[in-house]
Amino acid sequence: MAQAFDANAQQALLASRAEQALQLARQLGADSAEVGASVDQGVGVSVRLGEVETVELSRDQGIAVTVYVGQRKGSASSTDAGAESIRATVEKALSIARYTGEDPAAGLADAELMARELPDLKVHYPWALSIEEATAIALACERAGRDYPGITKSDGASLSTGEGVRVYANSHGFLGTQKGSRHSLSCMLIAEDDKGMQRDYDYTSARDSQALRAPSAVGEEAARRTLRRLGAQRPKTGSFPVLFDPTLASGLVGHLMGALAGGALYREASFLCDRLGTPLFPEWFSLEERPMEVGATASSPLMVKAYRLAIIALLSMAR
Repeated sequence: MAQAFDANAQQALLASRAEQALQLARQLGADSAEVGASVDQGVGVSVRLGEVETVELSRDQGIAVTVYVGQRKGSASSTDAGAESIRATVEKALSIARYTGEDPAAGLADAELMARELPDLKVHYPWALSIEEATAIALACERAGRDYPGITKSDGASLSTGEGVRVYANSHGFLGTQKGSRHSLSCMLIAEDDKGMQRDYDYTSARDSQALRAPSAVGEEAARRTLRRLGAQRPKTGSFPVLFDPTLASGLVGHLMGALAGGALYREASFLCDRLGTPLFPEWFSLEERPMEVGATASSPLMVKAYRLAIIALLSMAR
């Protein structure tokens, strides 16, 4: 088994490392700086055709430093969070900043815009799961799908569980931390008819393992989704209304966010180049952000402002 993960101890350690990096940045000549640090630990098990395929134990950590010298910006990161590595990372970021061009938009947000309160969003639910228990759950999920009438093969089932800590700090005196967990179970199956094979999957994911759907329910839904693909026909050429499956929603929004990214626009690699002021959506379309929803998968008080700025940019372009 992986070593025990003490989230509270890791939280204090990362905060100390972030403050150390900020102090070094100031000492070495940065006008302002920001630091992000994280550590994650998890377990993953995958099975196929009733047999264990892989067991993974992971532990990752990292620290990223961004410094500003005037309006010159430099960033560097490292997966080694020791004192010597932190100093080397800060020095590298400063070296990069001194060779970059000035950017009038570079710099931290104003100090008065920093969050004053970071609510507990209830997103940390450790799951003390042994490898044997994780394997049994994955096997039960796959078995429920394979036993469903019409399913001929399986691409397997996987269970993963993990928790981690995030810290963000900057030279305005802001320091925010968050503990979080994420657990998931998935199953992919194969069905076959005289036209060939089709595959599909189902999954369940939650911060709290108690909110996961039952393994049998995931396996059976994966079977139903796979069987629905059989007998598909190519439609005639024409213009038709299109309904997108809910599982595609995040991907569609992700494409729009990617097209709005400054780097994509700068490289002219976006389909939204020169589209400022052009309507993108019908009037009834809207996007709502809820990063402060208690217990939700994507909730994070450390990301509220970033989400808000992205949504505002997207909607203002739509107008």
